[in-house]
Amino acid sequence: MENLILNGRPVISGVARGEALVSREPLSFWGGYDWKTGEITDRRHPLSGSNAKGKILVVPCTRGSSTTTAVLLESIREGTAPAAIITTASDFFFALASVVAGELYEKSFPLIALSDADFDCLETGDQIEVSQNGQVSIHREAAQ
Repeated sequence: MENLILNGRPVISGVARGEALVSREPLSFWGGYDWKTGEITDRRHPLSGSNAKGKILVVPCTRGSSTTTAVLLESIREGTAPAAIITTASDFFFALASVVAGELYEKSFPLIALSDADFDCLETGDQIEVSQNGQVSIHREAAQ
């Protein structure tokens, strides 16, 4: 088992754990994420057909409009949102969704910003733990 610890910046603090779902491409939630199921439905996106429900979604940022916030809010209410989101910058739309969900539903998700170099270390399938202080612990099976 290989373990790696990265120090991120907590945009929205919180604790989460789950399997990583990683893309180097921004994601549009408007028409690209099914809030009823958690499926990524943007057929041009590398994660198309994957389900982000309960996972640690790793994308550099959103693509598109402020409707990302509305779609994420609905997924949080429905219980189909990612457990946490890791980005490369402070994405306003992700942050707004988490803050508003905390107020409306008493549920939110951690949002962690990593440096580009640390972001590039993450792989789909990694088991990730996010801590309150922004630390990202990665556990992966050693290559054979």
